[in-house]
This record gives sequence, C-alpha cells and structure tokens, in this order.
Amino acid sequence: MKHKIWLYILAISIVFLWGATFVNTKVLYNAGLHPLDIFIIRFVIAYLCIWTISPRTLWANSWRDELNMVWLGITGGSLYFLAENYAVGLSLVTNVSFLVCTAPLVTVILGLAFVKSIKASWKLILGSLVAVIGVGLVIFNGHFVLHLNPLGDFLALVASFAWAIYSLLMKKISNQYSAIFITRKVFFYGLVTVLPIYLFEPWTTSWSMLCEPKIWINLVFLGVIASFVCFLLWAWVIAKIGAMKASNLIYLNPVSTFVTSAIFLDEPITIMSFLGSAFILLGVSIANKAKGI
Repeated sequence: MKHKIWLYILAISIVFLWGATFVNTKVLYNAGLHPLDIFIIRFVIAYLCIWTISPRTLWANSWRDELNMVWLGITGGSLYFLAENYAVGLSLVTNVSFLVCTAPLVTVILGLAFVKSIKASWKLILGSLVAVIGVGLVIFNGHFVLHLNPLGDFLALVASFAWAIYSLLMKKISNQYSAIFITRKVFFYGLVTVLPIYLFEPWTTSWSMLCEPKIWINLVFLGVIASFVCFLLWAWVIAKIGAMKASNLIYLNPVSTFVTSAIFLDEPITIMSFLGSAFILLGVSIANKAKGI
C-alpha cells in the first residue's frame, strides 16, 4: 500500500510539471519561436539525454512491437505535441488546457470500446464526469466565457485523442519492455515522423534567439525535465498502476497550469478555481477506485 502511495505521488508530480508546460510553450511562442521548432528542440534535447542511460539495443523483439513503438512516437510525440503547440499559438492557453485535459475521458471511452480487460463501472464514469466538471471550473475560473478559435480548439482535441491512444498503446507494451527503451523509441520516432513537415515549413529559430536566457531556460525545462525525466517516469508509472488510473490523473493538469500562470503571467486564482480543484480531486479519487482499470 505504501509503495502505491509513492507511485501516485510520483504520477501527480509528473502531471503538475506537465501542467506548467502550457505556460513554457506560450512564453516561447510569444518570444518568436515556431511551434514546430519548439517540438524539435525539445525532443532533440530529450533524445540526447536518454542515450546516456539507455541500453544500446536498437530494435524491439518483433516487427509488430517495433510498429507499436512507431505509433507511440506519433501519438505521444509528433502528433500530440505539434497539435498542442500550434493550438497554444492559435487559441487561449485556458482553452487548450481544458480541451487537452479531456484525454482521460477519451481514454476511458476508447478503452471501453477496444480493450476487453477494461470494464465500465459507475465509479469510473461518475469519477470521470466529476473531474471534467472540475476541470471546467478551474479553466473558466468563474468567467464561463469560452473564446473560440475553431482551428486552435480543434487541434487541442486532436492532441487529446492522440494522448488517449498513446496511453492505451502504452498499457499494451509497457510490461514487455523497459521504460527507458520505450521512452527512447518515443523520442526517436517522434522526431523522425515530424521531419517531413520541414519540406513545407522552414526552420525559423536563430542562434541568437537560443542564446536568450528566457528561451534556453524554458527549452531546457521542456527537454530535460518535462520530456526526458517525466516521459521516462510516466512509462514506468503506467506499467505499475495501469494506463487508466494513470490517465485519470491528467485531470489534475489544469490546477498546475493555473498556479504557474498566476506566478509567471500574473493571472488571478479565484474561489472558483479552488472549487474546481476540489471537484478534480474528488473525481480522480472516485475513478481510481473503480475495478477493472
């Protein structure tokens, strides 16, 4: 039991760090970095880091497993982060955070539809709905005005679906390979599958931009902490507590987003955001007590 508590503390810490990345990405975007460049630099840093500890085994045990690694790289790497980065540039950070954080609900829906071992239960459904209400309260922060940008919000939903698929694929393969090996593959295939976009979008980030402290500090955080460390630990957490339980913790993401935005962007935290946080915690607690996930 004590071991599981530490696993949940670790998972929640990862989610809180990921919640901060919406602010990091927005800072970089406002500083002039292209969303594609942000992703490439972030994943190159992470890939170089993981090679320092990764076994030199190049391939998975079968071509099917290798193909699953490709899909992990796309859904948890190139597709997810490009969709999220472009969404942050096109829409409000609050919109993007709310829509991306529907990933646990999408994971539940896809899991019930396609994974036989996952069964519907009233705790799972009720907990997910309560957490979604909480996310909405935190994101809208008492204003309840959604400033729509159709393309930006659509891309945020694409990111949500990509992460849901990533979580279910990780559930399938996390017990067969080490977290280090899987994470290295995610970074590699994330980079490989995004490179063709440079045929249409030129590189725009200059070396002088990268030398600015505000830019390189945020990039190092995204590459080393939010990608290398957090992805590695997340793969291990999924193997220990399961994809559905881990995925439900993503609902805590906007709590971190609002705390960091209050600190670095001077955005206020209201009573409504605290109420929403309570709903999120309650929903996550209910959902994670469900059997069969």
